[in-house]
Amino acid sequence: MNDTTGFKIHLEDVIKKVKDLPTLPEVAIEMLQNLDDENSSLDMVTDKIAMDHSVTAKILRLANSSYFGNNSKVVTLQQATALLGVKNVKNLIRLTSLSNKFPTANCPAFNFKAFWRHSIATAVCAEMISRALHMKHDFAFTAGLLHDIGKLVLVTIYPENYNQVLLYQANADCQPLEAERTIMHIDHVEAGLALATYWNFAEAVCDAIRGHHNPELEGLHSLASVVHVANGIVHALDLSREENDMLPLLSQAAWDTLGLGEADYYSIFRETEMRFDALDQIVL
Repeated sequence: MNDTTGFKIHLEDVIKKVKDLPTLPEVAIEMLQNLDDENSSLDMVTDKIAMDHSVTAKILRLANSSYFGNNSKVVTLQQATALLGVKNVKNLIRLTSLSNKFPTANCPAFNFKAFWRHSIATAVCAEMISRALHMKHDFAFTAGLLHDIGKLVLVTIYPENYNQVLLYQANADCQPLEAERTIMHIDHVEAGLALATYWNFAEAVCDAIRGHHNPELEGLHSLASVVHVANGIVHALDLSREENDMLPLLSQAAWDTLGLGEADYYSIFRETEMRFDALDQIVL
């Protein structure tokens, strides 16, 4: 086993280095910060993304995917946004912008595709849970998408160190948080909150990042329980398709707080798998 004493990372260093991470397009930052904005019209959203050919192409592919069951071919961005609706289009912009902005080559042990599959699936599952609970869907999807963003922060800023984290995790057969704290003396929750603060994420999304492993922390937004349960469901469904994926401990308090029944969960499982398949084929 490698000596673990030489990798101590201080949170202050992470906060400083977060400012050097790749910047997001202005439209993506706006849609990650202004989750309360319900005044965005289809025309406004369409105008903002029309200049980004990559996002436009993915929106057209999603609109023509089997999930939406559209019989006629969607050929224009206006048609696609009208079919998908503002929320789906915004979510795809958030997802595409984030998944394109982090380097993928410097940490051999980190599976970037598995990371994004898990993040996308958790976003979809959190949205399905929030629908069942009649909560805000925008918040839930974004919180699910970003819950593990601290892993990307650590693997981007400290790729060699994080490679050691993953090797330790495999050898010790432990959860990521334990491996991160052992090797780096910091974890992806703290790193995720550093990025969330710098990018001015909504408070509810910050709470979901803070509490996705420990939703019983005092004073958290209820979204933390939603994302915690969504994260557990997605691990159980094995949607990341990562070898040796470990199931995290599920908080009974969070499960009870949601108060959903068996029929609700069957529907959530089915919808999560269907919607995830559609997004997975388009984004990754």
